[in-house]
Amino acid sequence: MNTGAGKVHKGSCRCGQVEFQANCAPLITMACHCRGCQKMTASAYSLSSLFPMNSFEVIEGEPVIGGMHGDDRHYFCPHCMSWLYTRPNGLDDLVNVRSTLMDDAKSYEPFIETYTSEMLSWARTPAIHSFKTLPPMDDFPDLLAEFANWYAKSQ
Repeated sequence: MNTGAGKVHKGSCRCGQVEFQANCAPLITMACHCRGCQKMTASAYSLSSLFPMNSFEVIEGEPVIGGMHGDDRHYFCPHCMSWLYTRPNGLDDLVNVRSTLMDDAKSYEPFIETYTSEMLSWARTPAIHSFKTLPPMDDFPDLLAEFANWYAKSQ
């Protein structure tokens, strides 16, 4: 069974001027229902896949910082303005890539959903775990381990 561990996960912006890849399976997949993500995506939620930064690289193009220009650094294609990925503040060893930009987007079904306290009442995901805000930091090791088993079975 393919766990995605040796697979190269590739993606690109809408216009194709920025391409990127991760050389390992995602650590976890998510849907975020916060108002900020709703506004940045012009949708009900954002979808993302968390990767170790040392497995991720931009292979074509030069992303620019956009969004709120705050502590979290949101990167966009300078041409089509697709929201590509986020470098979360304080987590410099991780990158949160927009799952729908991956070449095989259907393989990145959200495992957890966050900020359900702000979700639109009609917006549903198949996520296994839901959190009113973010999961408690103490829960992450167990969530990552459970996701790794779940993801391996789904591939």
